[in-house]
Amino acid sequence: MELMMLRARMDAIDRELFALLEKRMDVSAEMAAYKKAHGLPAFDEAREEQMKANIRYLVRPETVDMMMLMYDTILQTSRDYQNEMIEKDG
Repeated sequence: MELMMLRARMDAIDRELFALLEKRMDVSAEMAAYKKAHGLPAFDEAREEQMKANIRYLVRPETVDMMMLMYDTILQTSRDYQNEMIEKDG
């Protein structure tokens, strides 16, 4: 397969990935509103550990470490976004 075709496939995957990440952030915003209304913190350590444990069952063994690294970034970004929204306007 030509490099240009591989790049086109990668670009299409990136578009899908970014669309899904934006949807995830939309849900994160809804969660922040709920947490703010109920006086809950953005960070729930038990929930995050549960989510990370699931990765081992969702991905191929050879990609677990890479996926964990990426997922840590996704979780941190989501948590930061929720904290911003919770702290916004008091």
